[in-house]
Amino acid sequence: MFWPIMACVLLPWLLVYLGLHVVQRGIIFIDIAMAQMASLGICVGVLLGFEPESYVAYAIGLGVTLVGAAIFSITGKRITRVPQEAIIGISYVVAAAAAILLLSRSAHGNEEIRNMLVGDITVVSATEVWKCFAVFLLIGALHFALRKRFLLVSFNRNAAATSGVRIAWWDFLFYATFGVVVTVFVRIAGVLLVFSYLIAPAVCAVSLARSIPARLLIGWGVSLAGGIAGLFLSFWWDLPSGAAIVCTLGAMLVLTSLRALIRTEPDNP
Repeated sequence: MFWPIMACVLLPWLLVYLGLHVVQRGIIFIDIAMAQMASLGICVGVLLGFEPESYVAYAIGLGVTLVGAAIFSITGKRITRVPQEAIIGISYVVAAAAAILLLSRSAHGNEEIRNMLVGDITVVSATEVWKCFAVFLLIGALHFALRKRFLLVSFNRNAAATSGVRIAWWDFLFYATFGVVVTVFVRIAGVLLVFSYLIAPAVCAVSLARSIPARLLIGWGVSLAGGIAGLFLSFWWDLPSGAAIVCTLGAMLVLTSLRALIRTEPDNP
């Protein structure tokens, strides 16, 4: 259990930060869509005869994810009758269906479909944890260096447009780095856990705090507590680890929402 616990300690911090951007942008399902695209690319690698953990499979997964990043950055700036959430939803469904079709041609297709959805973080190795952590550090350093522009585009989009910021370019850079993170983490955790780590702690944090630093601290605390609690529940009750962590994070979100509701109720007339 040591390295699964270390994975829950070392890895979710960047997902929480990116989740705050996603929640602020109001494109909640973009993370699950891009996670599914990363899985689709890895499935292509598996069908071509490469191991899911190989660099070639990851490269194909990243390539498919970057295509999605380009699509979402373009559709985000266009004013049409079709909302961007519809494009995101369609992308997710098509990517999921394509992955199932590809894995149906594999000898271990059913097992790969299960891993694609919920993963199995209990079998993560030290090498996988440190590789993922190194990638997260690089992406985190880039976001820290460019934090003013990223925060402006996500949290004050109108001001960014007024000041002449090239929003489409910054959207693509955000989605591209987002795609790298998702591609690396999805093989360890699965699509559902990636989505939960990105959204549940961020929503908890937004419900309880207003400032970005406070939201980060709360989100990190929720992801840490939910991840480790879910791991131990899966160990004690012999449950799938990914599903257990997802449900634990969901329970924490419900409790946080009730807490926020109780706290604001006296202010209502």
